[in-house]
Amino acid sequence: MTASQPSSPANLPTATAGATTVVTTATSTTSASTSATDPRVCIVAITKHGAAQAAKLAAALPQAQVCTSAKFAEAFAGLPNTVKAYDGALRDQIGPLFAEQDQLVFFVSLGAVVRLIAPHLRDKDVDPGVIVVDDAGQYVIPVLSGHVGGANEWSERVADLIGATPVLTTASDVGKTIPVDILGRHLGWRVEAPKINITRVSAHVVNGEPIAFVQEAGSRHWWTRPTPLPGNVHLFDHFKDVDLSRFAAVLWVTHAPVAPTLWEQLQERLVVYRPPEANQPGTPGAAA
Repeated sequence: MTASQPSSPANLPTATAGATTVVTTATSTTSASTSATDPRVCIVAITKHGAAQAAKLAAALPQAQVCTSAKFAEAFAGLPNTVKAYDGALRDQIGPLFAEQDQLVFFVSLGAVVRLIAPHLRDKDVDPGVIVVDDAGQYVIPVLSGHVGGANEWSERVADLIGATPVLTTASDVGKTIPVDILGRHLGWRVEAPKINITRVSAHVVNGEPIAFVQEAGSRHWWTRPTPLPGNVHLFDHFKDVDLSRFAAVLWVTHAPVAPTLWEQLQERLVVYRPPEANQPGTPGAAA
């Protein structure tokens, strides 16, 4: 039977001869309020106007580190953020930033950022989120790892903090539909499927084809968008109730083993989610 639908002030750095970077440490109050699980965020600025805009964001995100040209470090005077000032070229800072940060917010031109990060790209599962804000602080653009890496979510947060417009291009986010590869991540769900399945099923979802969503386990609070669940997604309580011939793909939340023959039968149309064993179903259709 088909289930009901979910409702939808630190010292600032001073450049010295021969120095490449100078790092200041945030106040103990800021450090104490930052959890070890919080994402590591760095705000990067290299121009006078960019530094002025970046300082506004830094004030709203005191846990974020700042990386800036030593020439404009004074823009961050009086803020509690850790400030890393550098002499030389920004390209020399990108490698360490990629290794040390989870989200990079650049107040630098989009083209320059693309060229800067290109040599450091590895995989969407490990690359940090990269966000670009224009010098006027009008637009916030997730450039890299927008979906899996969280840059889309952080772009919306940054835009809200500085009064800008986020520019999202990820299909599932623009279309307000199911993000197949990260669904339930906030609930501890683990995706079980070949990568090709995730790619194919994601395409079916964003193209509006009929999707069977079967939930036999886990929390029902998986739909976190403020908009209703798209009409092409049909909910079921049990896999046995699904007429597989009617659906382009199946998303199955279960603790049950999946037989190899079923993977073969559905070819690239199946994605399975494994919730934590203790996370039992709640009331079907409960609000997130």
